[in-house]
Amino acid sequence: MSRLSRRSFLVTGVTGLAATRLGAPATPAAPARQPRSDPFTLGVASGDPSPGGFVIWTRLAPQPLAEDGLGGMPDLPCPVQWQVYADVAARSLVRRGTAVADRQWGHSVHVEIDGLEPGREYWYRFRAGPYLSPVGRARTAPHPLSLGTGLTMAFVSCAQYEHGHFTAYRRLAEDEPDLVLHLGDYQYEYARDTYTVPGGNVRDHEGPETETLANYRQRHAQYKTDPDLRAAHAAAPWLVVWDDHELDNNWADEVPERPEVPQPGFPARRAAAFRAYYENMPLRRTSVPRGIDMQLYRRVQWGALATFHMLDTRQYRDDQGCGDGYRDCPAAADPARSITGEAQERWLLDGFRRSRARWDVIGQQVFFAQRDSDEGPAKVTSQDAWDGYVASRRRITQGWVDAGVRNPVVLTGDVHAHWAADLKLDYDDPATPTVGSELVTTSVTTGGDGADSDPRTQPFLRINPHLRFYNNQRGYVLTRIEPDLLTADFTVLPQVRQGGAQAHVKATFVVEDRVPGVRQTYLRPVAPAASRMPMEPEADRIREVVDLETRRP
Repeated sequence: MSRLSRRSFLVTGVTGLAATRLGAPATPAAPARQPRSDPFTLGVASGDPSPGGFVIWTRLAPQPLAEDGLGGMPDLPCPVQWQVYADVAARSLVRRGTAVADRQWGHSVHVEIDGLEPGREYWYRFRAGPYLSPVGRARTAPHPLSLGTGLTMAFVSCAQYEHGHFTAYRRLAEDEPDLVLHLGDYQYEYARDTYTVPGGNVRDHEGPETETLANYRQRHAQYKTDPDLRAAHAAAPWLVVWDDHELDNNWADEVPERPEVPQPGFPARRAAAFRAYYENMPLRRTSVPRGIDMQLYRRVQWGALATFHMLDTRQYRDDQGCGDGYRDCPAAADPARSITGEAQERWLLDGFRRSRARWDVIGQQVFFAQRDSDEGPAKVTSQDAWDGYVASRRRITQGWVDAGVRNPVVLTGDVHAHWAADLKLDYDDPATPTVGSELVTTSVTTGGDGADSDPRTQPFLRINPHLRFYNNQRGYVLTRIEPDLLTADFTVLPQVRQGGAQAHVKATFVVEDRVPGVRQTYLRPVAPAASRMPMEPEADRIREVVDLETRRP
C-alpha cells in the first residue's frame, strides 16, 4: 500500500470509518442478542504479534459510560463476526469467523489469528448484528530467522484522562509504527477532583475511585471513548503491561498504597482490576486472570532482530522498604528483596541465556538506572523504582552481562519525563564500563502541560553522570530498530490542555550495535560544495553523533 493511502487510513480511517448500519448480518442471530445501537464505541485493537498472526480485540458497549460497567449491553451473549483482510480496502479476505461476546467478560472479544504470512500488514474488522466496526491495522512479526527490514516501534506511558487531551496518541498513529509498547498507567483510578494539576483538570473522570469490577469497566470504557486513543490502537499492534494506576497507586503484590489503613477488600479489588484490564486489552488467552493472579510477563519475538521481554514489576514485588518516596533506605540493598519475584527473575535470566536476537528489549514500568538526589555521601533514591531493589537490579544486569546479550535496552515509563541513561553494574564508580542502555518515555498527559527544559540545569544529571538526558514535556518515544543501530526520537508536544497540538522531536539518541550506552545526535548545517547540484532542504544538514558527556558544563 502506498504511503499516502496508508496515512489517509491512519489519520482519518480509524475514526472516519465509524460503525455503519448495514443490512441483515450474514449469520442470523436472535433479535434479543443484537445491539440496538452502535456497539463499537470503544474501537478495535490488535496485539502480541507472532510470525503467523496476532490478537484482535473489541468490546461491545453502545452506552460506554453505564454505571454498571456493562456498556448498555443486554444480559445475553452476542455473536460477533470477525474478518481479516490482506488489503485496507477489505477486498482480499484471508480469515473470518464468529466469536461470542458475553456478559461474564464484559462483552469483550479476543480472537487469536494464526496461519498468516510473516512480516506483513493486515487489516481487520468486526460485525455485530447490523453494525460494522472501524477498521484496524495489524502486522505479523517477521520469520524467526529473518532480520526483516527494520522495526519502527513507539512506546508510551501514563495517560491521565483528566490532565489533558490524548493528542500524543494521535501523533503516534500518524508516525505509522509497526508496533506500540504501552508501559503502564493506561488509566487512573481516582475520582474527579482528587488528582489535579495547576490550572485545574481539563476533563473529569466518571464514577467514584475504582474499586469494583463495574468501576474499572466503566473507567476503561471512558478512556477508550477518546478518539485519539482509539486511533493509536487501530494503527498498529500493541504490547501492553500495567504499572500501578490500573489498580492502585504504588501497590506492591497484595499490599495497597496505604497499608496502615485496613483494607480487607484489597484482594477483591485486585481481582476486579485484573479482570477489567484483560477485558479491555488485546491480550492472548495465556493472560486470562485467575482470581488475584494474572500472567502478564511474556516474551515476544520480532524475527531475529529483537526479543521483547515484557515485565511485571508490580504483581510479585516485595513492598517498598521505606515507603514510596525518596529515602536513604538500608532495606533497598537487602539481597533478599525483589521487584520481579523469584520465578519471573529466573524466566528473564533464562531468556537472556537463550536469546540470539540482535536486540534484547526489556519493556517495563519504573526507572531502572540509579537516580540519587543527594550530592553528599547519602544515597537518596526512589523506593518505588529499581533503586528500592538494588540487589534485584544487580542480578538482572549481571545476568545479561554473563549471558553475553548483544544489545540490552531497557524501556521505561512511570516518571512523566523523558530520560536517557547508560546502565552500569556499579553506579557509584563512573569509571566502570557501561553495560546497557535505558530509554524513558514521558507521560501522554499526566502532570499536565509540563514545560520545556534544559538538561544542563537538571540536578540529577549532575549528580548521576550516567544519566544523559532529561525533558519535562508530554509525548512519546519513537524508535527505529535496525540490525546495526537503534534510533530513539524523544517526541514532545508544547501543551495538552487543548487538543490538536503538533509534535516535534526534542532530541534524538542512538544505540549502536555492540556499543552499550546512549549517544545523542545533533543536526548541523553543511554548506554544499560548489561542484554539487543544489541540495534539497533536508539534505543541507547531516547528523552528527556526539557524546553528551562532552556537552555538560
